[in-house]
Amino acid sequence: MATKEIKTYSLTEMKDKYIGKVGTADRDEYEYELHMDVLGKMIKSARLERHMTQEELGKLVGVQKAQISKLESSANSATIDTVLRVFRALKAEINFNVKLEDNYVKLA
Repeated sequence: MATKEIKTYSLTEMKDKYIGKVGTADRDEYEYELHMDVLGKMIKSARLERHMTQEELGKLVGVQKAQISKLESSANSATIDTVLRVFRALKAEINFNVKLEDNYVKLA
């Protein structure tokens, strides 16, 4: 009896098939949400490393505890200014990379 080979798919192939190809609106929205979720987790991780509560961080930034909680669950609705203020309050360095076609522009 011959064994049947199982077809495997890469994560990229699965995203292309079920979310949409890179450059489509659905894929762009998915990638954006994913990045904002990761950013929120980074903020929470940095806050916990500093042994701070959400309320303490909120006071340093000038926002309510609820806003810090929302930011940590997903930075989706946060402005860049707020994100920068949060990282500054955490004494954490943040860097942005901007890719213009095939060239990277580094922003510190």
